[in-house]
Amino acid sequence: MKKWAYLAAVATAVLIPMTATHALDFTAAVGRTGESTTTYRFGVQKEFERSWFQTETGRLTGYWDAGFTYWEGDRISNNHSISLAPVFVYEFNGGSVKPYLEAAVGIAIFENTEIENNGLGSSFQFEDRIGAGLRFAGGHEIGLRAIHYSNAGIKNPNDGIESYAIHYRDSF
Repeated sequence: MKKWAYLAAVATAVLIPMTATHALDFTAAVGRTGESTTTYRFGVQKEFERSWFQTETGRLTGYWDAGFTYWEGDRISNNHSISLAPVFVYEFNGGSVKPYLEAAVGIAIFENTEIENNGLGSSFQFEDRIGAGLRFAGGHEIGLRAIHYSNAGIKNPNDGIESYAIHYRDSF
């Protein structure tokens, strides 16, 4: 129960400043791991509100992403995590549909240090992400992501785990 109180405190500390300053986008994702664990992720995103390297091809931009993931394992191996990451996006120019590529390195905190047969070693994990997708006029987005979690050898075991997901994003 102490871990849940800690997770709730961290989530509150992250989400309240984000909601107070700007409208948020909401995301939902469903994925699978190599160990057949299903993941359900819900998140909020806040755009950086600036871009770099704008050319005729596209531009570099990004957003802050805070998420909650439920890891539905077999038997007693269910888990929960919260995460925070700055995500950099290269958005290609286009009309009403803009393809993009994204990458990020963030942090995550897991409720338990095991998922399926993977020992995470610690609740604290780094979150590495790559993805691609399409942004549509009107603020909708759909894409694919691969997210890897590891404690970078801070504590053993460090088996790590990956989630491969399809996500949907909407601006409200």
